Amino acid sequence: MSRPILEQAHDALRTAVQGVSDWTAPTPCSDWNATQVLQHAAGDQIAFAAFLTGGPGPSENPFAPSGRLDASPRSVLEEALTLSADAWAGISPDAEEVPVPVPPNKMPAKLGVGACALDAAVHAWDIAMASGAPSPLTPELARELLPVARQIVEPLRAFGAYAAALPPRPGDDDTATLLRYLGRRPEQEAR
Repeated sequence: MSRPILEQAHDALRTAVQGVSDWTAPTPCSDWNATQVLQHAAGDQIAFAAFLTGGPGPSENPFAPSGRLDASPRSVLEEALTLSADAWAGISPDAEEVPVPVPPNKMPAKLGVGACALDAAVHAWDIAMASGAPSPLTPELARELLPVARQIVEPLRAFGAYAAALPPRPGDDDTATLLRYLGRRPEQEAR
């Protein structure tokens, strides 16, 4: 079953990973390098799959990534994205309640797949900023993800999953609006 928002977010993450030449480069995520953000992003996708299917969760703690990979970055990413996409393919888009690793741990399928996509797309931006590549988080995708963010992020701020929202600036496009809402600075210079 096609999930365009998830496919676009997964493609953004693939694009970001392809552009990395230095996996030790710092990212906008405090104290995490590109490898750690990849581990976090992959772990989150595996966690969504595990909640949906009852399968195994990530082997690496997504909130304390080690920075060491046992396989190539692309392999790590593809395994996680495949698990996530396959898990969502087995869920009816009209399901009123599905298990997810995002508090309150159950939500409508449409919101859950949006949450999974939001995670992938934002970490794609983080990784792209570490490598100095253009952002793969397009204004069109950001426009679709902002309503999802507004539904799920506030409770997560209490757990430190997102920084406080930053005020909008004149001239912000949809990508900048989403990133500021999530506490990120879209004007950050590429490294």
